[in-house]
Amino acid sequence: MDNAPKAVLEGGPDDLPERIVSAPEPGADLKIPLRGGYEHFRATTREQQTDQGALPVYEWWERTELPG
Repeated sequence: MDNAPKAVLEGGPDDLPERIVSAPEPGADLKIPLRGGYEHFRATTREQQTDQGALPVYEWWERTELPG
């Protein structure tokens, strides 16, 4: 069983490969690579019940493109 901290992603593109991901250090944003760029998520004060227990919710706030 994986005991690493997890987080739930809310919002952003519908084709994100995962909605439950490894949680970052407290206070850090999440940056998910997708289709030649990054989807950025910020922590909220909310939690969501999942099959892995209550997890913190990270909400999408922007996308950045990689050069090239």
